[in-house]
Amino acid sequence: MNLKPKREFDASKLGKNILLGILIIFILSVVMGSFYNVSEQEQAVVTQFGKVVQTNSAGLYFKIPFIQKVHKVDMTTHGIGIGYVLDGNGQNITIDDEGIMITSDFNFVDIDFYLEYKVSDPVAYIYNTNSPESIMKNIALASIRSTVIDYPVDEVITTAKGQIQAEAKERLAKALQEEEVGLTVVNLTVQDAEPPTDEIKQAFKAVETAKQGKETAVNNAKKYQSEQVPAAEAEADRIIQNAEAQKAARIAEAEGEAAKFNSIFEEYSKYPLITKQRMFYEAMENVLPGAKVIITDGSTQQMLPLESFSTGVAGTTTTTTVTADSSESTGN
Repeated sequence: MNLKPKREFDASKLGKNILLGILIIFILSVVMGSFYNVSEQEQAVVTQFGKVVQTNSAGLYFKIPFIQKVHKVDMTTHGIGIGYVLDGNGQNITIDDEGIMITSDFNFVDIDFYLEYKVSDPVAYIYNTNSPESIMKNIALASIRSTVIDYPVDEVITTAKGQIQAEAKERLAKALQEEEVGLTVVNLTVQDAEPPTDEIKQAFKAVETAKQGKETAVNNAKKYQSEQVPAAEAEADRIIQNAEAQKAARIAEAEGEAAKFNSIFEEYSKYPLITKQRMFYEAMENVLPGAKVIITDGSTQQMLPLESFSTGVAGTTTTTTVTADSSESTGN
């Protein structure tokens, strides 16, 4: 029976293989650690022995392995709620320490804000503070409270929301710039503003209802005014125009009567007796338009016809005798 000799264990060869593998792994790690990629939403801060040497935007870059370190910072916009948090069902849960604020008329209001922010300075964001988001939130609360306290509660809940969020945003942006935390505010909006308790809510609803009633009454009054004023002005113009027309007619009539009187007076001055008789006859014609006038010299005796007397009795005819040399008349 032939037995093959056993192959001796080569320890030196195994050690060489292990060293070779370690060397390959080291080389790969060095090569892989010498390059880093920065996405479009990031910026990279490169440090060497704790000192910032450069910042890089999107792209592929080389660094000295084991000596230089890369800190990537997300540059996209983020948002947080101020005065509330969201539970698992997406419902707003009020944080009393943040959302309850005092107004200028010493009332309380529950007001919520939504703050959108992003990193403006990656170096300051990493090295200037340990918790830049917490500092930013505290600054935001201070800015909001300083703004809300300048307004009465009615305006905070109703008409002044836009102005409050604009002023608070301006204060917050200025404070963040002064503190140099590496963050900047993108937008600050009022989510909701309401009284802190149900009783106060009911009171505010009653006040709002009264205000709406007042506005409705004012609008109706203005509508009535806009309808009535033009009609009244038109009626006033019509009355004034009629008065002016009557005034002109009266003046013209008076002037005509004056001219007529002047002409009569002129004739009377020339022939007083004739003018006086003529005026008397004309007056009698106007007073007794159906009278039968007989002119005599005053001495002639004349028997009036019986027909005239019978007619006069009937009430349809009146006879008047006038002397030719005087203005006396006799009614029979």
